[in-house]
This record gives sequence, structure tokens and C-alpha cells, in this order.
Amino acid sequence: MKTKFPLYSSCSKSILVFHGHDYPSLQLLGSYVPAQSLRNGAERSYAVSFQRHLVKHPVRGIHEGYTFYKGGEKKIVVNAASGQPLESESGASASKSTGKLAVNAIDAFYRFSRPHTVIGTALSIVSVSLLAVEKLSDFSPLFFTGVLEAVVAALLMNIYIVGLNQLSDIEIDKVNKPYLPLASGEYSVGTGVGIITSFAIMSFLVGWIAGSWPLFWALFVSFVLGTAYSIDVATLEMEEICYGRSNVHPCCPGGDRSNCILYAHADLNTVHKPFQTFVYGRPAVFSRPLIFATAFMSFFSVVIALFKDIPDIEGDRIFGIRSFSVRLGQKRVFWICIGLLQMAYAAAISVGAISSCLWSKVITVLGHVVLASILWTRAKSVDLNSKAAITSFYMFIWKLFYAEYFLIPLVR
Repeated sequence: MKTKFPLYSSCSKSILVFHGHDYPSLQLLGSYVPAQSLRNGAERSYAVSFQRHLVKHPVRGIHEGYTFYKGGEKKIVVNAASGQPLESESGASASKSTGKLAVNAIDAFYRFSRPHTVIGTALSIVSVSLLAVEKLSDFSPLFFTGVLEAVVAALLMNIYIVGLNQLSDIEIDKVNKPYLPLASGEYSVGTGVGIITSFAIMSFLVGWIAGSWPLFWALFVSFVLGTAYSIDVATLEMEEICYGRSNVHPCCPGGDRSNCILYAHADLNTVHKPFQTFVYGRPAVFSRPLIFATAFMSFFSVVIALFKDIPDIEGDRIFGIRSFSVRLGQKRVFWICIGLLQMAYAAAISVGAISSCLWSKVITVLGHVVLASILWTRAKSVDLNSKAAITSFYMFIWKLFYAEYFLIPLVR
């Protein structure tokens, strides 16, 4: 009877097992022998001839550590060391591949959502909501439900706006922020459009389900301003690229253009009003803390927009964007921004000093003195010739931005 050896490898030191018998004399991995050939006392002679055949005909391409079994017409592949079927390893590999794809997808969306703006939006909603609290009993289930609805709706709208900004800035971001999904090619334009469309719809849906018309209109105003801003910027940049015009306004922030600043921080009144009227049933009052918060954070937002152009100067120059950083230089704009922030902190200290509430006075004054001191100390150590150092300092300014939202509810 002619015997075939369809599958084996040149691995060594393995034991083949057939119908309960082991054959250590084969001393090779990755071999299988038809079971019928090992019957009627022919095991020993067959094993010897099989071993010689393997020496003469080495085969590559089979990984070390696997033994192939065949019983009748059924063939099973196992790991010689662990005895586990190879199919389980293939399944594990597929599972790891799926897990890696999921991690990559989450990472891409994380970068697309611009997480520093998401944090700022969430903090702004919570902080301004706390300004409406006048007594301890105001912390009711209705209050927390209202905060949750406002935060969710605002975050969904935030992703729409920053996503739209990225769609309008793909070419520039390929220079300034090549790690963003649209600029890197991880997301297609169609994918970006699909994401921002779905998030805008979900934002309005949450506002409608909440039943708060002030919240719904706040979202609508944010949608209109964010859309108009991005479309206007995209149009100006296209004109600049195609026609070489120098009509882009220098105040126009480049690259990121996180329009959440525009709606979540400049529109504090539209966030505060729903809690006064819808949650507490009180008439909306433009109190001194609310006016201070609106003015201070709007001013801070302008500084962030100006500072954002400093590390993006390379791409702005290539595409002819006439930002302040391009016109005046990085160093001058950097210190202008620091000066503006110090002025804002000085104003905040003055507001705190005239407060009639002692604990509010102490916390507001000391808090802003500390923040202003940290800003000045950190600014003096920045290497303005290093894009990495400037970008790191830009993210530090965002941290100061976050810190202010912890002080705003304490202004009385």
C-alpha cells in the first residue's frame, strides 16, 4: 500500500500519538500518519521509514510547535507543547485583531472630538448651572437631571462644531495637525460628515426630549453660529488658496478653531437662564456673578483663539492665512496673550475684593492671585523657538481655563 505524507515540518523533539500510542522515535513536529498504516504490528518499521522520508524532504511554512493528527478522514491540528487545537489560536488572533481595531476606532474618535474642548464644555455647563443655586434645597433631583440633559446636549453639539471645523481645515491640518483623523486619512470626508450630522441631530433630540425651550434655543444658536463660522472660514481660506487674496481677518483663529468656545462660554446667559426659569421657576436675573463669568470667560476665549495660532504659524504661512502670529510674530503675540490674561486676572481679583461675602472674597482673591502667579512663572520658562513647548503651554492655558470654572460658582 502506498503511503502519503502530505503535511509535516522540520521541527524537532516531538512525540506523535496515534490511537493512544506514542512514537518518540519520530522526534519531529508537524507530522501525521494515516492510522490504518500503523496497525498489525507495523508501527516500528513504518516510523523508521517515515523519519527517513522527512530528512530527505524538508518542508517549510509550518510554524514550529504544532503536530497534525489524522483519524480516518478527520484531521486536527494541535500545539505540541500545550495540546490545544490550532483553531483556538486562530480564534485568539482574530479576537486580538478585533480588539485592536476597536481600540484604533476609539482613539480616532477621541482625537476627532478634541477632548480638551469636551472637558471645557462639560465644566462650563456645570459651573454656570451652579450660579443659579441660591440655597441648599436647590440641589434637587430636578437640578441634577437638568444638568445632565444640558451637559449631554452640549457635548453632542460640541462634537458637531469641532468636527465641522476639521472638515473645513483638512488641508491646513495636514501641516499643523497631521494626527487628526481627517487630516491623516483615517476618516474620509463622508465619514466626517456622517459623524457631525448624527451628533447634531442627537443634540437637538436631547434638547427636545428635555422639554426646555431655553436649552433648545441655546443649542440652535450654537448650531447656527458654529456652522456660519466654519463655513465663513472655509470660504475665506479657499479664496486665499485659489486667488492669493490677503483678506483673511487676523483675528480668525486657525487650525483647530474649536467653536465650542463660541457657544459654550460666550453664551453663558443661555445656559444660566434654563436653570432659573425651567428648573427653579424663577425669573432670570443677570446677577453680578453671572455678568462677571460672561465677561471673564469671553475674554479668556479670545486669548485662547489668539494663542491657538502661535504653534500653527507654519501651516498658516503656507496657506496664506494672515493671522496675528503671521503678521506680528510668535513672540509678540505670545506676550500679548499673557498680558491680556494678567489683565483678566487683575479684574477678577478686583471683583472678588469688593464682594460683601467674606468667604467668597477670600477664595476669589487668593484663587486668582495664585493662578496669575503660576501663569507668569510658567510663561517665562517657555522656549518660543520650540513648537512642542508652545503647544504644551497652550494646553496649560486650557488648564487655567478649566480652573476658572471651579472659581466662578464661588463668586458672590
